[in-house]
Amino acid sequence: MHELPVIQSILNIIVKHASMHRVKKVHSIGLSVGTLSDLEEEWMQKYFDHLSAGSVAEGARLRIEWVPAVLSCEECGNRFELDKTRMDGITCPACGKKKFSLVSGREYHIKDMEAE
Repeated sequence: MHELPVIQSILNIIVKHASMHRVKKVHSIGLSVGTLSDLEEEWMQKYFDHLSAGSVAEGARLRIEWVPAVLSCEECGNRFELDKTRMDGITCPACGKKKFSLVSGREYHIKDMEAE
């Protein structure tokens, strides 16, 4: 259900941008979404369809590019992709330490839109 406020925010940005640039119709929207965001593609599109009814973006398709979760080791600086299926006991593959920060994987943002 957390897709709803995310999609509402995305739609607000799209409608505002479309208005500023005198767009008549939005056909598709490219999104970058982190794999750790817990957003589901099917529900994102369903909520978008519901919320965009009657707007310039009605009927637009979401094109989602999934961004992998990447961690940066705070000990050696090595960056590595996180395997979501193995979340317990994560260690840096370069130095074996367990102290790192998230570089990517929880974000969502608009990349582009196709419109007329």
